[in-house]
Amino acid sequence: MRNTYQDLQNSHPCFGGQKHNAGRIHLPVSPGCNIACRFCDRSINDVEERPGVTSKVITPDESIDVLKKALELCPEIKVAGIAGPGDTLATDYALETFRKVKTAFPDLIKCMSTNGLLLYEKAEEVISAGVDSLTVTVNAVDPEIEAKLNKYIIYHGTRYDGVEGARILIENQLKGIRKCAEAGMTIKVNTVLVPEINGAHIEEIAKTVKEAGARIYNIIPLIPQYEMADQKAPVCAQIEEARMRAGKYIDVFRHCQHCRADAVGVPGKSEYGDQIYQRKLGTKETFSHG
Repeated sequence: MRNTYQDLQNSHPCFGGQKHNAGRIHLPVSPGCNIACRFCDRSINDVEERPGVTSKVITPDESIDVLKKALELCPEIKVAGIAGPGDTLATDYALETFRKVKTAFPDLIKCMSTNGLLLYEKAEEVISAGVDSLTVTVNAVDPEIEAKLNKYIIYHGTRYDGVEGARILIENQLKGIRKCAEAGMTIKVNTVLVPEINGAHIEEIAKTVKEAGARIYNIIPLIPQYEMADQKAPVCAQIEEARMRAGKYIDVFRHCQHCRADAVGVPGKSEYGDQIYQRKLGTKETFSHG
């Protein structure tokens, strides 16, 4: 039986479970991506604490051994999540991993993050793999605004730039959210807040994704990097204003930790990634977007 929203609020750190010392492990099995966010700088290194970063990419088979080791070190882990370092649906590795986790660790909550480009067409596979909670990053529901945040998409082998790509992405995101929500899956939407671009658009995003079936909304402050290195990160007042606007329509999550794609432990209280993934401090390599 799939975990309900109420279950997740007690057992999932990203849905309120941090109050119950709930832990999670991120399994970095998804190397490639199919969209080109202007603020995304994916990397393999052991030192940065942010999304899109991992010390290594592992295989679905390796993920089961990693889970066994992690649960021995941190029995508080309730969630097996996949959040990169690329997109979970751009390759088949995440779904393969979830199917293995479903068999080997049936009591673990299975959580997936995606940009949503392929969510609608792969929804049945996501549902059958037993995914309990789904996070979709929706940075705009207006293609003109999305095009300022995302250069292009690669969709069925074809590159679509600017507004054309943004329109396809947004349509697929909303259809995918609706389809998965109708199947009983709990949907969280993340939005990267870039005040000068989508700051005035947050209310419309929140209203639209709520209507599509999302249950909770998470506003992530921009980390100025890559093509948006010159953009200003939002200050606390801007984040709170965005949360207030979004809160008119949907529950708002306020405790995001900007977790790595290979995070392990209870957010803010314990971290076992060094032991699990054998990180070596002080190294940083370039990560291929392939």
